[in-house]
Amino acid sequence: MSIYTASLCHVVISSLFILTCRSPLQVAAKKSSRISFTKTTMSMSRLNLKLPLYYIASITVSIGGLLFGLDTGTIGPVTTMSTFAKTFGQLSPMKHGSIVSTILLPAAFASLFAGNIADTYGRPITIIVGGAIFGIGATLEAVAPKLAVFIFGRVTKGLGEGLFLATVTTYICEISPARRRGPLASIAQFAITIGVATGYFISFGTSKLSSTSISWRLPITFQALVAFSMAAACLKIPPSPRWLISKGRNDEAQTTLNRLGLASSEIQEVIHQTTEEATDIPQGRYLECVKSRLKDFTNVFSKDARKQTSLSCFMMIMLQFSGIDAVLFYAPTLFQKAGISSEQASFLASGVSALAMFFVTIPASIFCDYWGRRISAVTGGFFLSTCMLLIGSLYAAGSVHSDHGVARWIVIVAIYIFAISFCVTWAIGFRIYANEIQPTKTRASAANLANSVNWVSHSPNHCLKYFCILTLKGR
Repeated sequence: MSIYTASLCHVVISSLFILTCRSPLQVAAKKSSRISFTKTTMSMSRLNLKLPLYYIASITVSIGGLLFGLDTGTIGPVTTMSTFAKTFGQLSPMKHGSIVSTILLPAAFASLFAGNIADTYGRPITIIVGGAIFGIGATLEAVAPKLAVFIFGRVTKGLGEGLFLATVTTYICEISPARRRGPLASIAQFAITIGVATGYFISFGTSKLSSTSISWRLPITFQALVAFSMAAACLKIPPSPRWLISKGRNDEAQTTLNRLGLASSEIQEVIHQTTEEATDIPQGRYLECVKSRLKDFTNVFSKDARKQTSLSCFMMIMLQFSGIDAVLFYAPTLFQKAGISSEQASFLASGVSALAMFFVTIPASIFCDYWGRRISAVTGGFFLSTCMLLIGSLYAAGSVHSDHGVARWIVIVAIYIFAISFCVTWAIGFRIYANEIQPTKTRASAANLANSVNWVSHSPNHCLKYFCILTLKGR
């Protein structure tokens, strides 16, 4: 009951908090989207098979979101496989929760410095290094003979994940025209849902494939292959024009903008924006950039920016404490408790939930500007709160039985509705809103801080929810 009560409180508080807030950038985007909505819808029926380079580059770096989703969709099923227990022994609740959350603190640490690295060496280089580190960590996990090696692999993956995830959205926003920025920036979230679904179904397939450790090693090996492939593919993408201008390489920036496939009016718009904002990027070597960023972090709590910064951090924390991690990381355990007893069946049910999340993310990404952040926050809060209240009430009343009764099916349906509601509303709306409300001067620093807070809030959240789920499992 405690997991659902806590998450319900977080959902309600966050929805009420954002109800009175409105992003000026989102208001403008909404007006623009209403004007161009019909044109955009009509143009979708006339697909141009020759995509501009900014589309291809955005899709390429969004593979980072796929990697994050693969790990999220794989770690829960893998650590509950009987073959995993045979390899490393039966895990205690503390050890199990620690293994799952080991990736999070290194990711939070790496994300703090990802902006400095990206400003010094470029966005693509940072994504490439992060992908390669993630691939090395996944390789260590896949070949681990002992649990310590497996945990070290997750720590390594976390460092890589923090580097590329903190840079992907920034890169996409800097290479894309304003009229395409919202949908393109949503590709990473879209890729996350693909990764979660793929991770569940791969685990479902390999759990039936063999009774040896290959059943849990194969899903992680696939992650390593994807990570190294992303790093190799990113060698071909162009640097950010904004970064080039900040380094005084204006001619190269003009050439890059032409290669990206932007219209001439869009190129002038990007040059104007990047020239104005280039002074916000720290100059010099890496240590000088770090010192400059540390000074910028003090500015996010200045009188003009502290409210926006606090709201952004609050929203990122609420994303974690909404209860979504209990659905993503521990879905097999939840479905087993609700009556889907076999290992393969629980993996399949988890995969179906991830697949539903994947499909609803498509229209959510398209319409995110059209229906607005406030409606998204309040509607999402209502559905998430209702699902949590329903599930928690049924468990508190002792009405959920694994072998009979309609309550177990109500719980399963509520889990699906919760996951779908989260992807349609909070998952996209909160992340965009947290950046939109920031003043231009502190937007980059505030975004990095909010992202790090998001990562840090993962770990205690995971431990709390895992213990609560184990309490339910033992009832």
